[in-house]
Order: sequence, then C-alpha cells, then structure tokens
Amino acid sequence: MAVQKKKKSKSRRDMRRANHDRIDHPAISNCPQCGEPTVPHQACRECGTYRGRQVIELADEKTEQE
Repeated sequence: MAVQKKKKSKSRRDMRRANHDRIDHPAISNCPQCGEPTVPHQACRECGTYRGRQVIELADEKTEQE
C-alpha cells in the first residue's frame, strides 16, 4: 500500500477538493416557437415542439379548467 512521504497541508487538500464540489447549472435557451426558456436537446414543455416538429400533444388549457 502506498504511503505518503510528506503530509499534505489543509490548503492543498481543500484546493484539490474544490473542483469536485462545484455544481454546474443546466444551460437554458429559449424555444424558437414560443420563446419560453427550455433545456437544450429536450422538447419544450410549453408548446411541445422539438427542432421545429410537434412531438408532444398538449391539451388546451381552457378545456382542462372546465
């Protein structure tokens, strides 16, 4: 088993760990059809389109409220 020759300082240990704890926020772009913010490479939740095609059939909001 490998054994270190010199003790790593707390500063060096924490600098090494700093990059692993960082959380990346998902990229957000606007839907070209409706303009709502969406996650790239996924269908728009508001209008149901992906790359210019209708891929999700959405029920009208007016019929759901009645």
